[in-house]
Amino acid sequence: MIWFQEFTPDDIQGLHVNTMPGLLDITITEVGDDYLVAEMPISHKTVQPFRTMHGGASATLAETVGSVASQMTVDPSKNKCVGLSLNVSHIRAIPEGGKAIATARPFHIGRTTQVWDIQITNEEGKIATVSRLTMSVLNMVANNMQRTPQK
Repeated sequence: MIWFQEFTPDDIQGLHVNTMPGLLDITITEVGDDYLVAEMPISHKTVQPFRTMHGGASATLAETVGSVASQMTVDPSKNKCVGLSLNVSHIRAIPEGGKAIATARPFHIGRTTQVWDIQITNEEGKIATVSRLTMSVLNMVANNMQRTPQK
């Protein structure tokens, strides 16, 4: 298991209140030994004018599931993970009314950086988007940082 401590999808959902993932109805649905899964409904909030998933919505889903996965691998009292780079390639459209399912798996979990592979599929399991997310692991103690309080 790659996680700092055991957690469930419900443990994470409260973090997304009044944030972009919450506004787009992104939900963490599964925690595996070395992967994390999130879902996003394709609705009026997440489509472009052709009524298919907007590229920005798929990027948000990828960064959300990868960022959450990254943070769950470190001691939150000592480290904070922030995004450095996101690469997104769109392969297949997901129409309005469908669901995007994102799975994040690590390529590399290091002391100061992490690299994650995020694949987004439609409900039939066909790949719609592939992403690579690079995260920076910041030492909050060494940098005299505090967690940002939730509002």
